[in-house]
Amino acid sequence: MKQYVFLLAIISTTLLMSDGEILMMENRHYNRLIHETSPYLRQHADNLVDWYPWSDEAFEKAKREDKPVFLSIGYSSCHWCHVMEEESFMDPEIAKLINETFVPVLVDREERPDIDQIYMKVSLIMTGTGGWPLTIFLTPDKKPFFAATYIPKDTRFGRIGLRQLIPRVKYLWENNRQTIYEAAEKIANSLARTIEAAPGSFPDKTIFDTAFNALKDSYDPVYGGFGIEPKFPTPQNIIFLLHYYYRTKNEEALQMATNTLEKMRLGGIYDQIGFGFHRYSTDREWAIPHFEKMLYDQALLMMAYAEAYKLTSNPLFKQTVTEIVDFIATDFITPQGTFYSAIDADVDGKEGTFYVWTEEEIRKALGDELASIALKIFNLKELQEAPVNESEKSDTKRFVLTLTDTPNRLADSLNMTQEEFKSVLEKIRTRLYETRETRPKPRIDTKVLTDWNGMTIAALSIAGRYLSEKRFLDLALKCANSMLKEYVRSDGSVSHYISSSKSVAGFLDDYAFLIYGLIELYESVYDPRYLANAVKIADYAIQHFLDNESGDFFFTDTRVESPLTRSKEFYEGAYPSGNSVMLNNLVKLGLMTGNSVYLEMANDLVRVMAEKAKETPQSFTSFLSGLDLIVNPAYEIVIAGDQNSSGFQEMLSILR
Repeated sequence: MKQYVFLLAIISTTLLMSDGEILMMENRHYNRLIHETSPYLRQHADNLVDWYPWSDEAFEKAKREDKPVFLSIGYSSCHWCHVMEEESFMDPEIAKLINETFVPVLVDREERPDIDQIYMKVSLIMTGTGGWPLTIFLTPDKKPFFAATYIPKDTRFGRIGLRQLIPRVKYLWENNRQTIYEAAEKIANSLARTIEAAPGSFPDKTIFDTAFNALKDSYDPVYGGFGIEPKFPTPQNIIFLLHYYYRTKNEEALQMATNTLEKMRLGGIYDQIGFGFHRYSTDREWAIPHFEKMLYDQALLMMAYAEAYKLTSNPLFKQTVTEIVDFIATDFITPQGTFYSAIDADVDGKEGTFYVWTEEEIRKALGDELASIALKIFNLKELQEAPVNESEKSDTKRFVLTLTDTPNRLADSLNMTQEEFKSVLEKIRTRLYETRETRPKPRIDTKVLTDWNGMTIAALSIAGRYLSEKRFLDLALKCANSMLKEYVRSDGSVSHYISSSKSVAGFLDDYAFLIYGLIELYESVYDPRYLANAVKIADYAIQHFLDNESGDFFFTDTRVESPLTRSKEFYEGAYPSGNSVMLNNLVKLGLMTGNSVYLEMANDLVRVMAEKAKETPQSFTSFLSGLDLIVNPAYEIVIAGDQNSSGFQEMLSILR
């Protein structure tokens, strides 16, 4: 069994070309994904693989033809997804192998996070790792028997290639089927155990100290951040540290948070020319990023910098918030005022080419005088490329721009006033930006997702409140109004994603983050419509997502069929789990409306979450921020009167 799982663990890719629906358009072949609206699925419409979207049709075909299913899960801005596509999915020989052996199914993880969540858990069970592209081999009844991430076309560096792997899987399927089904059953049983939840005792306040100490143990005191490379921003950890400092006055917590925020802002993970944060840093110093840009990172980091500014009045943090807002309002915003999902890392199959520079390009764009200043301001970090093909190697050095120091200290080092330096830096940035805009641009994933827009509404509301910026609140209002009009129905149910041809039912994260955004917006503009809608959506979520036996929430609606099992998510990865956010929502709604039922539900949810968090509370920092609202002193303040009066506005200003 162990040898078999190991074999399965080293598989991973997806292609197909069979007797399926192939279209001819302008002398090009298109598979059935040409009919989909997801940008990621449509990107694969010209593959030599006869892809199916996730559908009954695909699994019925697998049963009818007695074939396993090749499930590939990725997303539009995923670099290694593009690598696998070009390397294998467009290769006639590999495509033929996949098409003859499997029924191939392609899933956009952002369109169907429920499918991604289930099978990512499978990957973690089978291999101990996860990531994208995620490849799972399934029986026709959707039970997994293999998991892997990126798989090369041919075996290299000890990683088996598709050309070698697929024939082995085919042999096992045809000659040792019972072993496959036994393995699939064991994996399905292990998966079921991962979602088991039972309430424990209510935690005491030491859980906050335990989480702080665990973060402290993994903290990088030189460059900030937590853990080893690659480094992820994890804004919820930073926000927890800021709250922990506020409660305890532990200066070390504040220093950990602010040092991390400063180092990220100066590093290559931040786009110094066009603003906004890239997904993560491949190195310890935050210098060389993975270049994709996600809406949720912008939203959560906006919150973290706004919270830090509120506590420290550091102008760099305020500037960062403003620049993130400028970025999403330029590059992410839709005509309706909602926000797109992501910007690709690649252009023409090469990662980061839109963002990196040669020294010659900098000098040509700026001229000698400004270039000499720019080369003192920016620390050029050489991008260590790993070309897909040997022929792509180049001796040309390409650099990521990082700031050598904070703007205040750079001004001093150049013997400039702060205003002089600000003017020069903006002139340099603008010229480089204009030059960069002439390059081929990375693709935008134009999906509008409820959960990520909910985060953005919350972030803009918090930032507008803390920085007294009406423009931020106007963006939040326009986004919220559009989401309420298009994505929320009269019964309080919401859609996760809507296109011209489909509507994907909302998941827990959609409900949790949209409620969160509406609550924060209400606390910023005090329009009761947003609180009323938050209550309506919360009541639907309670009715259709709550596990009445344990007190936590399922990821999927009772009215939606789930693959294998209804999953639950507690662990906080790139962003907080729906259960963590719902805890915050229930507490605030209980206090704001006076409905004690919400507070009782919050109490039950705490007991389940605390049981999950007690071993690694540093992985549940957003949950702890919600718990903080319950166990630590808080105040409810009521202001009555004319909102437009000077006295009312003065009181609001004082409270903020």
